[in-house]
Amino acid sequence: MESHVKTLAILHIVFGGLGILLAVGMLLLFGGIAGLIGASDYSGEAHISVPIVGGVGALIFFVILVLALPGVIAGVGLLQFQPWARILTIVLSVLDLIHVPFGTALGIYGLWVLLSQGSEKLFQRT
Repeated sequence: MESHVKTLAILHIVFGGLGILLAVGMLLLFGGIAGLIGASDYSGEAHISVPIVGGVGALIFFVILVLALPGVIAGVGLLQFQPWARILTIVLSVLDLIHVPFGTALGIYGLWVLLSQGSEKLFQRT
C-alpha cells in the first residue's frame, strides 16, 4: 500500500503543478492583453480598461492558485506520511470527484488508497 500512497502523492503534486502553471499562464495572458490595450490606445480611454483587464487576470490567477496549491502541499505531506496530509488529501479527493474525467479518477483512487486499512496503518506509524 506504500507504493499506492507514493503514487497518489506524485499525482497530486503533478496536477497541482499543472494548475499553478495554468494560473501563471492566465496571469501572463491577461497581462499581455492589458499591455496591448494600453499600447494601442488611439481614443485615450485605455486608462479605464487596462486596470479592469489586469484585475480580472489577477483574480483568475489567485483563484486557480488557491485551488491548485493544496494539492501540491498534500502531495508533499503524503510523501512524508504525515497524518495531516492524509486528512487533507481525503478532503481534496472528495472535491476532485466533480472534475470529470481526470479529477474523478484521481478522487476515486485517492479515496480507495487513503481509506483502506493498510494505508491507515502507514500514517499511524509516524
